[in-house]
Amino acid sequence: MKFVIQRVTEADVSVEGKTIGSIQKGFLVLIGISREDDCATADKMIKKMTGLRIFEDAEGKTNLSLADVEGSLLLISQFTLYANCKKGNRPSFIEAGEPDAAERMYEYIIGECRRRVPIVETGSFGADMKVRLVNDGPFTIVLDSEKL
Repeated sequence: MKFVIQRVTEADVSVEGKTIGSIQKGFLVLIGISREDDCATADKMIKKMTGLRIFEDAEGKTNLSLADVEGSLLLISQFTLYANCKKGNRPSFIEAGEPDAAERMYEYIIGECRRRVPIVETGSFGADMKVRLVNDGPFTIVLDSEKL
């Protein structure tokens, strides 16, 4: 499982010109799910993500968590995080989770995040989405379950 976490001052996602999710201060999280991922993997990733202390405190040090700043989450499924570009110029996505299993895992992640974070917005699994954000910093962290 991979999470690309971007600290944002605002972010939104739209489908067919209609905004379906929007947040202010918080994390925009692009979520890649592999064939091997399960609920235990998701739980580990969610715990790490929500505990990250990457917001600035009064002294300008990255010392505050999402909860400390009453931040929100915008969760976007993105199978392309599992693009394999080793051969040729056309990526292969065989390492990405099967759509039905990946969607179930994405919904699980949403549910677990909603248990921890008051405001959780989402994209639409499998849809052609347009994502806009103002990255605060910029500050981007990649969490890979194989490296945690």
